[in-house]
Amino acid sequence: MNRFQTQPHTLGLLLAALALAGLALLAARSNAAGNEAAPAGVKPALTVTLTQAKTSVLPLKLSANGNVVAWQEAIIGAEVNGLRVQELSAGIGDQVQKGQLLATFAAEGVQADVALARAALMEATAAAADAAANATRARAVQSSGALSAQQIDQLLTAELMAKARVASAQAQLDAQQLRLSHTRLLAPDSGIVSARSASVGAVLGAGMEMFRLIRQGRLEWRAEVTATELGRIKAGTPVLMTAPDGTQVRGRVRMVAPTVDAQTRNGLIYVDIVPGQFPAGPPQGKLAPSGGSAVREATSVGALKPGMFARGEFELGSNSAMSVVQTALVVRDGFNYVFRVGADKRVAQVKVQTGRLLGDQVEIISGIKPEDKLVATGGGFLSDGDLVRVVEAAAPPAKPASK
Repeated sequence: MNRFQTQPHTLGLLLAALALAGLALLAARSNAAGNEAAPAGVKPALTVTLTQAKTSVLPLKLSANGNVVAWQEAIIGAEVNGLRVQELSAGIGDQVQKGQLLATFAAEGVQADVALARAALMEATAAAADAAANATRARAVQSSGALSAQQIDQLLTAELMAKARVASAQAQLDAQQLRLSHTRLLAPDSGIVSARSASVGAVLGAGMEMFRLIRQGRLEWRAEVTATELGRIKAGTPVLMTAPDGTQVRGRVRMVAPTVDAQTRNGLIYVDIVPGQFPAGPPQGKLAPSGGSAVREATSVGALKPGMFARGEFELGSNSAMSVVQTALVVRDGFNYVFRVGADKRVAQVKVQTGRLLGDQVEIISGIKPEDKLVATGGGFLSDGDLVRVVEAAAPPAKPASK
């Protein structure tokens, strides 16, 4: 009985040993498989998407700064001497038309002078009629000998003198009537009143300034450019100016200065900014700015005032250029770099020379080739020689179908 009782116990021990040996074998195989799956290289430093340079049509622009001034400013002053200002009919900022009344002077004294000159003319006319009658009678008896030759000459000369006095009196009357018309100060041209120095009740001398007028409301931007850039700008070149508040106003080059300042070596460009003459939309044939920020534009010059300092860009056309997305650039130590991805998924830091900027695209002048694969974003976290993991860029969300 004892022999039969010990056999099951021995069999249980044997089974337990076999189970432990199986578990050990499975663990060894599992460790071997894990070692074979571990990467042999360095862990990737960053997961990136790729981009490539592309050929874009970029505008050619020349930036400049300058002052906004009136196209022409008319100085309007008193034309009569010693008259009192009776009424002012225009103020600063008023838009006036040619021939509109600006001011009125007290005219009582001038009206009296006109009446006096008219009376003098009537007296001279009467004297001339009497002299003409005497001269007619003298001519009638000239051959009869009733009057001496001296008397006849005196009568004929008196007629001529009387006519001269009539002409002189007429001229005096015309002068006084002209003075009377000058008691009403009229606008010599249409425009905007920019200054008024007269006041009611003041007695002004002839030629004293009373108003300043921006003729036709026209302003111009006088930009300063260097002598080397002066030859790139021609009359008629479109210009986009930016006011201090950010509003953009369009204009066109009217004239290029024929001389250059001897001190600064800069030349002036005269740009017309007539209200409503030039549209403020994006130029045709140019790429519209992207990035989501709306550009404030205006078709009038209300944002620009004489005396303001403004910056602007001369639009010189466009050309084809190689460009990359702006996020691919990394600025280090004052220089621009991109990261080129090789076949082994390692990056190389490449120094590039940049040019124009349009929206999210930056012109690349030198440093890379169109076929180079570049890190699109996140280059600032990479160093030369880092290993990266490349993934496909996420596709933009599809636009919902319009109903």
